[in-house]
Amino acid sequence: MLLETFCLIWLDASTNVKVNQDAEQKLQERSENERVIIIVNDELGRVIIPSIFKLRQVISIYIYDTDKERNKEWIEKFTKIKAVTVELDELIIRIQTDHKIQKILQEPLCIDFFTVDSNLSQSADNVNGQFLFFQLLIECLLQIKPTNVDTSELIKICQNEYEGNELELSNLCDFKRSYSSDKALWWYTRQSFFYKVLNAILFTENIHMIFLFRSFISDIQHELKKYQTHHPVRVYREQIISSDELNTLKKYLGQFISINSFFSTTTNYQQAVSFLDVFNNSENFEPILFEIYADPDIVVAKPFGDISEYLGESRILFMLGSIFHLNSIKRNENNQIWIIQMTLCSENEPDLKQILMHTKQKLSDRETNLRTLGKILWDTGKFDLAEKYLTEFLNQLPSNDPSLSSIYDDLSKVALQAGDYEKSVRWSKKAFEFRNSNALLHTLNINVSDDAIFILNIRNNARWRQNGVTVASGFNCPYSICVDNNQTMVIADFQNDCVMQWEIGIEKGHVVAGGNGRGYRLDQLNRPTGVLIDKMMNSLIICDRWNRRVVQWSPLNGTTE
Repeated sequence: MLLETFCLIWLDASTNVKVNQDAEQKLQERSENERVIIIVNDELGRVIIPSIFKLRQVISIYIYDTDKERNKEWIEKFTKIKAVTVELDELIIRIQTDHKIQKILQEPLCIDFFTVDSNLSQSADNVNGQFLFFQLLIECLLQIKPTNVDTSELIKICQNEYEGNELELSNLCDFKRSYSSDKALWWYTRQSFFYKVLNAILFTENIHMIFLFRSFISDIQHELKKYQTHHPVRVYREQIISSDELNTLKKYLGQFISINSFFSTTTNYQQAVSFLDVFNNSENFEPILFEIYADPDIVVAKPFGDISEYLGESRILFMLGSIFHLNSIKRNENNQIWIIQMTLCSENEPDLKQILMHTKQKLSDRETNLRTLGKILWDTGKFDLAEKYLTEFLNQLPSNDPSLSSIYDDLSKVALQAGDYEKSVRWSKKAFEFRNSNALLHTLNINVSDDAIFILNIRNNARWRQNGVTVASGFNCPYSICVDNNQTMVIADFQNDCVMQWEIGIEKGHVVAGGNGRGYRLDQLNRPTGVLIDKMMNSLIICDRWNRRVVQWSPLNGTTE
């Protein structure tokens, strides 16, 4: 589990060749969200540096050797080599000095994009889906009530991570003893585990760790509201990014981005540029300066606050998940720095308002709890996590709670979509048994019927044998099926956002509803999960799940909601 962004690795030539080969392989396998600092001597450096210096995660290399002069010939072509030293104290001081700048320039940015240009990319739906998922996830997590159990789990994980690190273990004890909601920003701006772990889990989108941090994220949000600036500001953020990352930003010029971490900026232009001035040009990396205009009268949902009193310098911190419009990307010819101009956006932005409102309606109808979180994760294909939170919610309920059967059903469907058919049957059996043993509750639950589930009496040691015949294919997650009395099948295809009809004797089915891309228009569907045939009205009744509606789809009269 990655709980810190920066990592220091010391490679020693005195170890055997295999150990160093393993170290090289492990470096290549590390996440690109990590930032690795390497210490190595001349002998091993000549072998390993040519194969690792281009890795995104390796940000600096230090040569620690007994002979400083013999290194001059070969190190010049490797711009990531920051220093050659023969003194340990000198090495430590240099790494500490460089790291102060690296923390600012090299921390990875986790960015999601939202485009209103359907021609921009064939994967626009996937891009927008990830953007909306993170917005909904954070909204959901901030509404789930915190518990002492979650805090204890978080502290335990951090204690295990920092085992042997006396400084951070002391910080953890202090945190456990004295933390209060009005100290959230104090802890975030302090150089301790709190800042490092929170940033790392946001960069890597470690959902369970973000879940455990949710109460502290909420506390930071409330403090940012307290320190909200009262006038428009123009702020700056210096950064080093890869050429590929810059090209991606250029691709979405004129669109929207969400920065999925707390975003620290300065009002001091010269200070921001001065950090970039010390950057040594490196192959495939670019110095950039975000220039952001933010108006507090326009933006309400996600605050940005002046936290200068905590840092002794002019700093503005934006709430995680803040949305910006990418206005322009230009290179300053004088200093070769890329200037990326952005404007902080309101959720009432015309291109965003309807889709964000529609997305967040999923949280508005009832209490937000672990089941809500489980369903959000389920809808986005994160089945293991969905099962985890649905099961936790299940375990919190009394044994006679009437909602148990529907949660069993949820777990059965999650297992089915994950491809675990045996587990799906086990959950279905639990739902069936619960309804049978709670007859009164069952009669009140209008969402199911006794014949909705049929449980076979199968021996424990039985094995399935494939003897079936394919009668319909070409789907991407067929979710439900309805068969007419003339053997015509209509099938809700969850992932393809359509309903297909398959007539008996016909080799190929055809789309009868949806199929016009994922969306909210009446000629579109968004993750349909159920379909019925209405013979009297010659129409289909479709459960359009992600659009939170039921639509009647008729070939004669069009679509009504």
